[in-house]
Amino acid sequence: MVTNDHLHERFGFDSDWIVKRTGILERRHALPHQATSDLCGEAARRCMEQAGVTAKDIDLLLLATFTPDMAFPATACLVQEQLGLTCPAVDMQAACAGFMYALITGAAYVVSGASNMALLIGGDCNSRILNPDDIKTYPLFGDGAGAVLLTRGRPDQGIIAYSLGADGSGGDLLSRPACGSRLPPTPELLGKGLQYMHMDGRAVFRWAVAILCDTIQDVLRAGDLTPQDVDLYIPHQANIRIINASIDVLKVPRSRVFNNLDRYGNTSAGSIPLALDEAMGENRIQPGNSVVLSGFGAGLAWGTALMRW
Repeated sequence: MVTNDHLHERFGFDSDWIVKRTGILERRHALPHQATSDLCGEAARRCMEQAGVTAKDIDLLLLATFTPDMAFPATACLVQEQLGLTCPAVDMQAACAGFMYALITGAAYVVSGASNMALLIGGDCNSRILNPDDIKTYPLFGDGAGAVLLTRGRPDQGIIAYSLGADGSGGDLLSRPACGSRLPPTPELLGKGLQYMHMDGRAVFRWAVAILCDTIQDVLRAGDLTPQDVDLYIPHQANIRIINASIDVLKVPRSRVFNNLDRYGNTSAGSIPLALDEAMGENRIQPGNSVVLSGFGAGLAWGTALMRW
C-alpha cells in the first residue's frame, strides 16, 4: 500500500495536491518479485472459487493488459499455465479500455456458440512503467487485477447495447514511447526517460469527459433508457474529476456511481473488474438491475456497455 504521505516522504509530492486533483488517497504497488501474471492469476483463482468453476469448465481466456510480463509469450499463456487451463489464451491491449474490449469480445464468442464459458481478466502493473520523478503521472496509478466469468444467462440478461471504438489520431497524448519496435531501448533513450509513460494530462482529461458522456448517452439511447433509469454506473477509475464532470453533465446522482479510486488509484485494465467485484460485495448490484460499465484510455480507445444483470 502506497499512501500519499509515503509519496510525500519519499519524493516530496504534495499530499493535498494529489487528493484535490485526483481524489486518490492510496494505491497498491506490486512487490519486486511479482508481475502482471501473478496478479491476474490470483484474481482468476478467486473468481473461479467464488463461482464454483473448475479449470475444465473454461474454454477461452482473454487477458487485457498493457503491462505484460514480457513482450512474448502472452501473459494470458502464463496465467493459463498457472490455472491449469486447456483453452485458447490471448492478450488484448487497449490500455485502460482493455477490459471492455475483452468483455465485448468474450460476449461475441459466447453468443456465437464458440465459447461456453470465457474467463476475462484485466490487470496491470503500472508502477513498472511510471516515472517516479513525474508528479503528474506517478501518483495517479496503482497495480491491480480483476477477473470475471462470462457465460449464457437468461434471455432478459446480458449486454443490451455497447459502444466500442478508437481514435488513433490521439495516440501521442498517452503513450510509452520507447521499448517497442519503433524505439528499442538504448542508454540514450533510457536516459531521456522514454521508457516511462508520457501523458498530456489536460488533453486526455477533456477527451475522457467527452467520450464518457457521449458513449453513455449512445448506449442508453440504444437501450431506450434515460440516465436516471440506470441503477449503477461503474466507470473506469481514472480520476474523480473526470467521473464527476461526466455524471454532472448527465445529471446522474452521485450515489448511483461506484467509486473505489481513493484506495487503488488508476489500475488501468484492472479498474472495472475490481470495481465490479467490490460493488457486488457491497450488494450494490441486484438481479434485474441495469448497469453501465465504461472504460477509456490510451489509443485513444473506449468501450461502454449497458447491461441487464
